[in-house]
Order: sequence, then structure tokens, then C-alpha cells
Amino acid sequence: MDPVDHYPPSRLPPLPQPVLHKAGTRWRLNAASGLHKGDRPYQQDQLRVVAHPRVPGCVLAVIADGMGGKSGGRKAADQVMLTAIQLFERYHPDSDDPHALLKQIVEESHSMIRLTALSTEQEPHSTIACALFHADEARCYWTHVGDSRIYVFRDGRMIRRTKDHSYVQALVDKGELAESKARNHPMSNVLTRSLGMSELPPSAVQEIELMPEDTLMLCSDGVWHYFTDQELETATSKLEARECCQFLIDKARTRAGGRGDNLSIIVIDLARLPAPGEAAIPE
Repeated sequence: MDPVDHYPPSRLPPLPQPVLHKAGTRWRLNAASGLHKGDRPYQQDQLRVVAHPRVPGCVLAVIADGMGGKSGGRKAADQVMLTAIQLFERYHPDSDDPHALLKQIVEESHSMIRLTALSTEQEPHSTIACALFHADEARCYWTHVGDSRIYVFRDGRMIRRTKDHSYVQALVDKGELAESKARNHPMSNVLTRSLGMSELPPSAVQEIELMPEDTLMLCSDGVWHYFTDQELETATSKLEARECCQFLIDKARTRAGGRGDNLSIIVIDLARLPAPGEAAIPE
């Protein structure tokens, strides 16, 4: 396995300049990503982690899981990446609304995928999981459509997780299926919302105040399908971001038994740095 192909470097520098929070805390974001086609003949997942071109500490992370045949799904995921990056580069963190940015990414990605469908006579669709960091405010904003997930871990515990837009999740919500049985349900891959469907899927923007040592993880169903929440808690708390990505992809590949989907994952660790003149924080 070539690690260059399967664990591409993030566009976010591995050791970016620390950002001074308005309350005086200095932060460093450590990001890693992993991408693998699994046992599929082609790759339809795409991901990006992008540092803002003008404002240190403002970072966008995006995962898209494309669907719609060999080329249709890849085109859909590529449209999500292109749209998200273009809108993020025009975003002004000091004055623009982060909620509006994320909603615009969803809406314009959906529109572009629909236009692709008309021009190519294909039916491309995509999920999206999109997180926006404002390190100077110690806040993270996110939105998602479909079953690509966003997790937030704190002190070794999962404190937030997006809820899938899927048939199986609807059964769980109605009390007709236990959460523990959802991953192995025969219709676990049937979505109720995706980008590119006939109508614009509704999407909500959530936000959370971050704490030092928090970990954020974005991943497609090709990753999370093979793990319990407790296993993800252990991996993200014990391993550094890059090691965590590699471990989870390798373990998912093993558990898939030759029938695995495309896999994509982003892990971002938030570290607190000592202030000038302050003793280093012990490991």
C-alpha cells in the first residue's frame, strides 16, 4: 500500500502558526486526512482541508461521498470540493456570517450537481460533511447532508455527532430499530437526503465552542460503518491525527473483508500552546 496515495497530505500545514484566542489562549490545529478507494474499482469520495488564504486560524474541512456510476459520482464530489473552496476563498471571517457560508456551500453544490446531471444525462449525487473553524473565537460550525458524519470528541468521549439522513436513521428515530442494529441493517445505505436530488435538501448549521485537546473527525460511511462510537473514542484519544487516520482506514479495510466502500476521513486535533513566558504544558 502506497501511503502517498492513500494518505494524501492536507493543504493545511502540519504545524501552522499558533493563533491567539481573544481570551488569551494560543491554539494550534493539527490536521491529517486519509483517502482510499476500498474494494471499489474507482474512487468517488473526495476531501479537502483548507487554510484561509488571508486569516490565520480559519480552516475549512470538507468530505463528499459521490454517487451515480463510475464518472457521475466523482463529478458530483468534485463539484462539492470546487464550490466549497471557491466560496471559502471569498469568505471574510471578520465580517461574514459563518452560517450563511455553510448554507451557501450546500445550496450552490446542489445546483452545480443538478446542472451536471442535465448536461451529461447522468444522475450524480453526493453527500457532504463540512466544518468551519474560527480559532480566534474557539468555535466550530458545521453542516451535513446524507450519511457522511462529523464527530466531536472531548476527554476521550464523543460529545457531538451528526445524525444521518437515511432510511435506517428514520427507523431509529421512530423507535422501530435499535441504534445497535442500524449499522448492519440491509438498507443502511439508503439515503433520504443528498445533494443533486430533485429538490434542495434542507440543511441545518450547528456550532460548538471548542476546548483545548478537542478532536474533530469527518468521515464517509466507508469508515464509520465498521466502528462503534466507543472504538472511535479510543482511537481519537490515544492516537495523533495522522496515526488515527491510518489506523481507522486499515482496520476498516480488514473488517470489510474485501467488500469495502470508498473511505475518506479527516481528523483535526486542537492543542493549547503555552503563552509567551509560560512553561510548556506537560504531555
